[in-house]
Amino acid sequence: MTGASGFIGSALVPALRAAGHQVVRLTRTPQTGEDAVFWDPAQGRLDPAALPGVTAVVHLSGAPADERWTAARKRDIRSSRIESTRLLARTLASMRPAPSVFLSASAVGYYGDRQDDTVDESAPPGSGFLAQVAREWEDAAAPARDAGIRTVHPRFGIVLGRGGGALAKLVPVFEVGAGGKIGHGNQWMSWIARTDVVRALGFLLSAETVHGPANLTAPYPARNAEFAKVLGHVMHRPAVAPVPAFVVRLMYGELADEALLAGQRVLPRVLEQAGFSFEYPHLEGAFRHELGRQ
Repeated sequence: MTGASGFIGSALVPALRAAGHQVVRLTRTPQTGEDAVFWDPAQGRLDPAALPGVTAVVHLSGAPADERWTAARKRDIRSSRIESTRLLARTLASMRPAPSVFLSASAVGYYGDRQDDTVDESAPPGSGFLAQVAREWEDAAAPARDAGIRTVHPRFGIVLGRGGGALAKLVPVFEVGAGGKIGHGNQWMSWIARTDVVRALGFLLSAETVHGPANLTAPYPARNAEFAKVLGHVMHRPAVAPVPAFVVRLMYGELADEALLAGQRVLPRVLEQAGFSFEYPHLEGAFRHELGRQ
């Protein structure tokens, strides 16, 4: 697994170990121990001999995309995803025996800004920086696909969990009563509880009929204004302090128009058709569970 210490990986590793799997972490910091293997995507360094017996690979690493996009940040966002995926895919394709499954992360940014349109995995890619990165990110896994490895692209929506992701930024704002919608508030937010992310990734590891993209989003996306209202309700805080669009653009630049003021109404068709059921399909239940406010 790459990204094992990240927001999603740190929850996935113990879940997989509890299910009886041995997890080997790929790390950029040289370490010793049977559960860690060194790699350096920027230098193209990953020794396939260090991965004997690996049957599945989960690739989650990538530079954060939720900070203001400078030219350098955009290069990091792109290279950290594409170079690492390309290296992994080539390495896995060369292994004998090869792993049976490769879960290589992607994101719902693939669809671009779709306004009120409903999209699933059959929708074509959108336009913009995030959509372009997502296309190249998925394309970089081609060597693994071509080698016959079942390759799945979990397209992550907004992952809700305490201590990371969107809620790490939103909860402190709502706690002081300064929360509210962003811009006009009509943009769709395709979200998913981190608990369901962990369950879905475990499901995809063994769902042999699933290939290609799989949206990791709850079945009931919400408009931004509703998202803010429900979060305020769960936290017993007002949600009446909207952030004007021009302020968001001043703070975040290009990121504002591509992510914060744009939206996608994404449905998880592939997961549902494969038989996956969500523990937290509704926003309030997800907030209450992830924030411990039952």
